[in-house]
Amino acid sequence: MTIRVVMAGVTGWVGKALVPAIAAQADMQLSGAVSRSGAGQDSGLLVGVPANGVIAAASLAQALQAPSDVLVDYTKPDVVKDHVLLAIEKGRHVVIGTSGLGAADYADIDAAARANRVGVIAAGNFSITATLMKRFALMAAKYVPDVEVIDYAGARKPDAPSGTARELAEALADIRNASTARPVSEVSGVPGTRGAAVGAGEGVQVHALRLPSYILSCEALFGLPDERLTIRHDAGSSAAPYVAGTLLAVRRVPEVIGLMRGLDALMD
Repeated sequence: MTIRVVMAGVTGWVGKALVPAIAAQADMQLSGAVSRSGAGQDSGLLVGVPANGVIAAASLAQALQAPSDVLVDYTKPDVVKDHVLLAIEKGRHVVIGTSGLGAADYADIDAAARANRVGVIAAGNFSITATLMKRFALMAAKYVPDVEVIDYAGARKPDAPSGTARELAEALADIRNASTARPVSEVSGVPGTRGAAVGAGEGVQVHALRLPSYILSCEALFGLPDERLTIRHDAGSSAAPYVAGTLLAVRRVPEVIGLMRGLDALMD
């Protein structure tokens, strides 16, 4: 069976790598495409996309007029939720690579997907090594309750924390035991320098750095008396590591009903 894909964010960093990758798959077909710069707009026609059977659209609504099965979204934090809900309404499965969504957003998406009997796979990072970082950190959290996350990205990244760090912190908060650190409410000086709590319960403290020269790095730091453990992922300048994970999600999302978060859910 050929999976017909609409790609939103085709002119972005990951999108540019995904277009030829989708075209090269024997079981996939690129049916429609929207540029990242035109996401959420009704103007600015896409350029530079293969013309063979592809609708180069000015908006996602236009791209979804093409027969398709799966929307892949690598656009912007301010438009991704609307894109996903529109695709779900149209009966499409969705793979979300865009960061910036929170727990409440994902709850809305899950409810809409279940109501429409379609699947959504969302990951803060579709790279295999980033997924392994999350898996190893969750293993460590069962034994070491004190953990904080440091999120590194370029100076112009619009969302903080990154989807990678946010997904990691939320997953850690769900399984780790109570921290022994002094509560932020009891910290004097400038409490905001302790970071922000992300996740359920007391959450996990996340510290987001935004500086030139960084692409994306994320580390989970664990501490016990007289010993520490650091689990870290560093991304390079190429989008290639995200391609294989995204293609895996495209193939698997038709099997899903509702929302599935994290590429690690597909790696068992």
